Amino acid sequence: MRNRQRVACVGITILTLLTSGCSVPRLVPKAENKTVPTRFNNASDSTNTAKTSWKAYFTDPNLAALIDTALYNNQELNITLQEIAVSNNEIMARKGEYLPFVTVGGGSGVEKVSRYTSQGAADAVTDIKPGRHTPDVLPNTYVGAFASWEVDIWHKLRNARKVAVFNYLASIEGRNFQVTNLVAEIANSYYELMAYDNQLEIIKRNIDILTNALSIIKQQKEAAKVTELAVRRFEAEVYKTQNLQYDVQQKIVETENRINFLVGRFPQRIQRSSVNFGDLNPTKMYAGAPSQLLENRPDIRQAEHQLEAAKLDVSVARANFYPSLHLSASLGLMAFNPIYLVNTPESLIASLIGDLVGPVINKNAITAMYKNANAKQIQAVYQYEKTVLNAYIEVANQFSAIDNLEKSYSTKNNQVQALTQSTNISLRLFTSARADYMEVLLTQRDVLESRMELIETRMRQMNAMVNAYRALGGGWK
Repeated sequence: MRNRQRVACVGITILTLLTSGCSVPRLVPKAENKTVPTRFNNASDSTNTAKTSWKAYFTDPNLAALIDTALYNNQELNITLQEIAVSNNEIMARKGEYLPFVTVGGGSGVEKVSRYTSQGAADAVTDIKPGRHTPDVLPNTYVGAFASWEVDIWHKLRNARKVAVFNYLASIEGRNFQVTNLVAEIANSYYELMAYDNQLEIIKRNIDILTNALSIIKQQKEAAKVTELAVRRFEAEVYKTQNLQYDVQQKIVETENRINFLVGRFPQRIQRSSVNFGDLNPTKMYAGAPSQLLENRPDIRQAEHQLEAAKLDVSVARANFYPSLHLSASLGLMAFNPIYLVNTPESLIASLIGDLVGPVINKNAITAMYKNANAKQIQAVYQYEKTVLNAYIEVANQFSAIDNLEKSYSTKNNQVQALTQSTNISLRLFTSARADYMEVLLTQRDVLESRMELIETRMRQMNAMVNAYRALGGGWK
């Protein structure tokens, strides 16, 4: 009768645990939208520049050497590599959770139980050996193996391991995206440095021209053809241009040091050849199809892996509502005296226990965890869609910049040529007293500004080329 009652109690307990798992809150997940436009603006080519490795894309040997050094020495990149190692170790830890835990050990001690307990009463009437009562203080020694295992019925532990795998893959893509940005930042800074070199050369040439013009103005003053005002105005313009020279020199120092920081070394001169910077032509870019961004952009792939991890986190949190089965077992030897440990099977101990445990009342904590996991999954969807949208807009902006800057450079170059000719004309006219000194001064100022802007436009062209390559997902392969 008692056995039937026990079986009935066990059955009721199991039924209660199983039915309690059916009361999981219903939440509405969100699916990601992976559709993108079929093309960028009016482009319809399938060739994608992102497929080109950075070594083939950046042909300047000095720039390539800087990038190659940075990929080994950059501290931020090396920090990320250690984070990837941590993510990989997390996979190992999660895998170990659904495998049996086995320990081997032993111990010894003494024990005195109360006479007024079931064990104490039994010991009082039991002989430990024939004719010898069980002592009140009883030593104990044991050695054995002990095992415990949570049976992964609902794949909670396996899904947790998959979450770790996706996080590991996301960390790798994060590192790839960091490489892409690092390559682009070094290239942009390198072209900026070359542009500053050319601007500094333009300023120095302009100082020479203004100095010569100042000498002419002084001669004109001595001949009483101009006043002291003209001399002072030209002197002020020389000082102004010299001050501009110092600003550019400071920019060169800061840009060099920014590159040195990215390369992971203390300040030193950056090797470059800036003589023909104005003749550089941006590499022809091919956008390919927008759908290729899903494959080429590391940040999109990172967001995708994080989304998959968030989906599995929901499954892991849902499994907490279901009962879990724990098994434990032990096998070893135990005796009140170590010399009796070898007396088997009398000293042999063994056990096998199974526990089925699940939440029934007060499931607030696991409900909150489940809702949080679902909310984070929805966040991951929006983050993924945001990353895709941002990537598309970046490509569209950079390709538009390439087109507009090419037209701007052509127009700006025509302006420089026209102003350069007007400079010679104004100086000749001034010498022959057919033009005012202000015309010479303003023309020289306009030429300087236009030449500086022309170099800056070329720099922006090169930066747009680099940024378009980065936006397409190039630079990490």
